[in-house]
Amino acid sequence: MTSALVWLKRIRNIIGFLGMILPWVALLGTFLVSKNIELSDDFWSNLSISATYYLTPALTGILTTAAVVLMCYDSYEPIDDIITTLSGVCGLLIVLFPCHCCISPDKVGLFQLPANISHIIHSVSAVCFFLLLAFNSLFLFTKSKVEEINQTKQKKTRNIIYRICGYGMLAALILMPLPIHFPAKTFIVETIALTFFGISWLVKGQAFGLLADEE
Repeated sequence: MTSALVWLKRIRNIIGFLGMILPWVALLGTFLVSKNIELSDDFWSNLSISATYYLTPALTGILTTAAVVLMCYDSYEPIDDIITTLSGVCGLLIVLFPCHCCISPDKVGLFQLPANISHIIHSVSAVCFFLLLAFNSLFLFTKSKVEEINQTKQKKTRNIIYRICGYGMLAALILMPLPIHFPAKTFIVETIALTFFGISWLVKGQAFGLLADEE
């Protein structure tokens, strides 16, 4: 195995790991901060990872890191680089243009835009982010140099996982705007989507030995 391939797998695993830990680090940070300041029931009932931006640096630190890694990701074909670069740009836009929530000030983010305007950019960026990641799992990770009939058992299994993760992210996006209300709905749906995202990249990085072989 070449050093370049080893490094590429490590990058994939880093991306997957960051996606998996983001919601939990953000939630932990929010709980720690909530011990010192009183947060309304409205905040908790409408909790989202994006809203934790105002309480903990988790979103900014982890998502910015993941976004930069995605933009620097160097794969085998131009289409892979284009999709991951666009994903990284959307990730940065999510951070640069915070959401509007019950604890956000009138003007937010690096550019101090009105919160409602920033929220629109934030939401569009988030949707594009997950659409690009879903596309990556469904159509790029599943590619192979050999015909499907000649693929290894491990590759076929990985492709099943990629498709489950891709459709899982799409299902989360569909669920988000539906008029189904339950406490912390947004946070839960975002966590599910990020979990699928993380699993997809960890499998691509062959972090799980039973699924690994040379592609």
